[in-house]
Amino acid sequence: MFSDVVVTQPREVFIGRKWNAVDIVTAVAVAAMHLLCVMAPFTFNWRALWVAVGLYVVTGLLGITLSFHRNLSHKSFKLPKWLEYAFAYCGVQALQGNPIDWVSTHRYHHKYCDSERDPHSPIEGFWFSHMSWLFDGEIIVKKCGEQSNVRDMEQQAFYRFLRTTYVLHPIALAFFLYALGGLPFIVWGLGVRIVWVYHITWLVNSACYIWGNQAWNTGDLSRNNWWVGILSFGEGWHNHHHAFGYSARHGLQWCQIDMTWYMIRLLEIIGLAIDVKLPIPAHIQRMAFPTKT
Repeated sequence: MFSDVVVTQPREVFIGRKWNAVDIVTAVAVAAMHLLCVMAPFTFNWRALWVAVGLYVVTGLLGITLSFHRNLSHKSFKLPKWLEYAFAYCGVQALQGNPIDWVSTHRYHHKYCDSERDPHSPIEGFWFSHMSWLFDGEIIVKKCGEQSNVRDMEQQAFYRFLRTTYVLHPIALAFFLYALGGLPFIVWGLGVRIVWVYHITWLVNSACYIWGNQAWNTGDLSRNNWWVGILSFGEGWHNHHHAFGYSARHGLQWCQIDMTWYMIRLLEIIGLAIDVKLPIPAHIQRMAFPTKT
């Protein structure tokens, strides 16, 4: 889309196949959140807006980027279990799936990046990598096989509990928001906020493979995109991330804003984050592009 970087082999997921119950529920949930946004201009008030902004930080930064991504998927640092679980619960409220499934999909993405086995490969089209892959619940099994890369999480009762009860937690939050502020809090704190976090997360899978620059010889299409980096709390420095997947810091230069890294660093300073991983010199040298002569 507006780029000749990716030669696509578009995949159609909406027609020509049988939809299972999970696919239908996923599509209905995503559509419902978008429909709630239609009501946003008619339910606006400043309290509702600030609830949306606050939950954007709690679910997007603490939940998705810090917990689901850097802590659980890549083990870039360690937290006390009570704090690890608290941040993971924040991620559940982003309505992007339970932690076990989210982490499994992301680990497969890194293992098979930009190949036919990548769960959301950009070579199958912008919209496929952005969101339509979500509506084919069997596509990951077809590409990657049954889940076998999250045994570390499946051994923990808390994550099994979240997988079993996942749908109940956003519903409970919806009732809580309604009790606090009525329909405006539902529209803004649930609908607008969830859709905002949805598309920012999805842009990392789509835009960061089309627009931006490559600082490292990763052998894939990942790119550093500054505006996605700002919106996604630092996840837009995606070429850095694919070069050093274990690194807790994605914005490797001082001018590359990485709010997730600032939070991890704060947790490290106060003694709550330990074993914080950063790129090592030998790996930096290995990932550099060959010097032109």
